[in-house]
Amino acid sequence: MSVNNTQARMEKTLLIIPCFNEEASIGKVIEELLPKLSDFKILIVNDCSKDATSEIARQTGDAIVIDLPVNLGVGGAVQTGFMYAIKHNFSFAVKFDGDGQHDPESIKELIQPLIDEKADIVIGSRFLQKNQGFKSTFWRRCGIKFFEFVCQILTGGRLTDPTSGLRAYNRKAINFMADHYPSFDYPEPEEIILASKNGLIMVELPVIMRERQAGISTISSALSIYYMLKVTLSMLFVYLREPETKGSQNNA
Repeated sequence: MSVNNTQARMEKTLLIIPCFNEEASIGKVIEELLPKLSDFKILIVNDCSKDATSEIARQTGDAIVIDLPVNLGVGGAVQTGFMYAIKHNFSFAVKFDGDGQHDPESIKELIQPLIDEKADIVIGSRFLQKNQGFKSTFWRRCGIKFFEFVCQILTGGRLTDPTSGLRAYNRKAINFMADHYPSFDYPEPEEIILASKNGLIMVELPVIMRERQAGISTISSALSIYYMLKVTLSMLFVYLREPETKGSQNNA
C-alpha cells in the first residue's frame, strides 16, 4: 500500500476518549495528541462528569465533545463513540484514555495492522516489552494475570494485557461494537470474549504506558474483588450464549 493511500485512510480515524471527571488531565491529553495526530479527529465522550471536563475539552477548540445526559459507564461512553464513527463514516477508531496513561506515539503503530488487513482489533499491551513503562501496582498486575488466564481458557488464545484500554478497531469491528459493545463499567476483558466468539481477529502490539497523570481511578482496593467477580461472570455469560452474529448469518 502506498504512503499516500495509507495517509488517506488514516485521515478517516476517530480517536474516542471516554471521560468521567478528568478536568485535571483532559486539556493536556488533547494538547499532547495534536502534534502527533493532526490527521485524526478527537471525540470526547463526557460521561456526565461532575466537574469541568466538558468545558475544558471544548475550550481547546480541537475536539468534538458529546455530553451524555446520564452516566453510562465506560462501556456506554465507548459505544457512543462507535455509533458516532459509523454515522460519520470513519474507517478506523482508537479507544484512548483521558487520564494521561496512554502515549500518543503508540497510536499510528496500532492502526497499521488494520490498514494491512491483518486484524480487526489491535490491543496495546504494556507487558510485551519488559522493564519499560508503568506496569500498574502489584495487586492490579495479579488481577490482570487472572483475566489473562480466564481469556485463554475461554478463547484458546493468549493476550497478555486483557484490561488494556488502548485499542484500535477497523470498520468491521466498529460496526459490530456499535451494536454489541459491553455496556457496564469495565468492559475490556468481556470485549475479548465477545470479539473472539464472533470471529473478530485480535492481535497485540507492545506499547509504553504511564501512570495516571491526575485524578483517582474508579477501581479502589475495596472494590477490586467485586470488580473481578463482576467481570468474570460477564465473561462467562458471553462465552455461554449464542454468538451475536449467528442470527444475522441465519437471516442472510
